[in-house]
Amino acid sequence: MGEKIPYKARKPGGGRKKLKPEYNAGKNLKEQMDAAVILYKDEMTLQAIADALSLNPIKVRKLLITAGVYESDTAKLVQQTFNAFRETQDYSTAVTFTMAALQLSHSSVTSYLPYEKGVYFPEGAEAENISAGAERQRHYRAVVALKKNPCEENLWKCVVAFRGYKFKTLSGLPFTYKLKKGRGDEFTKELWIDRREDSKSLAWSSVMLAYHNIAKIGEVVDRPKALGDIRGVSYIYGMFYRFGLIDVPKKVKEKMTK
Repeated sequence: MGEKIPYKARKPGGGRKKLKPEYNAGKNLKEQMDAAVILYKDEMTLQAIADALSLNPIKVRKLLITAGVYESDTAKLVQQTFNAFRETQDYSTAVTFTMAALQLSHSSVTSYLPYEKGVYFPEGAEAENISAGAERQRHYRAVVALKKNPCEENLWKCVVAFRGYKFKTLSGLPFTYKLKKGRGDEFTKELWIDRREDSKSLAWSSVMLAYHNIAKIGEVVDRPKALGDIRGVSYIYGMFYRFGLIDVPKKVKEKMTK
């Protein structure tokens, strides 16, 4: 028999070296999603986005679904059905049950589901948890929906979409707001304004009062008080301008968009 080779303890972190140590799957996925969302915002088709990114349209759709910016009747049905099964089953079983319920193949079902370990989050996620591209798309969709159908429901959706966004008052002072969740994991209709070191609440009733005082959507409103003698109206004024509900004088616009 040959000479016995003495055992050498493996150094921490030892083992097979990566062929591409700089490769990061999560980072690559995020970059693909960022690019897909930006192109989708420009109203490019799935095929056009796929061609631009050297991907197939099905993967592009899955990226956009994971980003929370793609909607279709089929995607909604698959996700609702899957989520119902997922409440009591593991992922694989939930997919199988969804296939049977909707008479779809495995690949069809999974193509309409977000990546499990994706880097994007749905519409309800906080701004710090999504990419800048996904956040811009969230804002864009909310503003378009509000302009298309101005109503309390779409105004509230806009408020939810813009939480954490940096607005500016008439004088150019920056502020943001947060929303808190109550029972049922739903946002309570009270905005917590955060300006510099202090924080104050803004009631939804005040926002709605100002909203009903808008004479015409898109009309120039020269000062906050024109919306009414309402507590917190200076903040509402900045929000309404960003939401596209009102316009502001040119000098004011310069301060609010710097």
